[in-house]
Amino acid sequence: MYGTISDEKTVDVPATEAWKLYSTLQLPKMALEANSDLVSWINVVQGDGGAGTILEVIIHSGMGGGLKSFKEKFMVVDHEKRVKEVEVVEGGFLDLGFTLYRIRFEVIEVEGNEKQCITRSTIEYELKEEAAANVALVSIQPFTNIMQLSAEYLLRNNDN
Repeated sequence: MYGTISDEKTVDVPATEAWKLYSTLQLPKMALEANSDLVSWINVVQGDGGAGTILEVIIHSGMGGGLKSFKEKFMVVDHEKRVKEVEVVEGGFLDLGFTLYRIRFEVIEVEGNEKQCITRSTIEYELKEEAAANVALVSIQPFTNIMQLSAEYLLRNNDN
């Protein structure tokens, strides 16, 4: 079973400014703040925020449908296209029958308006047929929360 879900938000800051947040380790800090009811800790296991960086995400006990923790790896950090792809590489969704759980963050320039951009989050997943009921655990809401908090942060800290 394969699926995707996505959400996007228009932000009144230039794409270059939004990418400065989305392309760095500051984004996991936003993720922790935006989802503090679900996530108790995010730890950098290795890396500096570029491709190859590995994070460990600890879920509050009793939350997340049986998820306790997982490790995710930054597979792509493309500064030209402003795309970051992160995959769960250990634990979490992989323990629940998923063979792929990928999150893509994109920062897109709004054509004709250099002071505005679109942030888009997409989840792609593949799930073994025998674990099909676990598709209910896939939610874009944590990433919508990240985009909202990031937009507020960018608007507060934008000099343009």
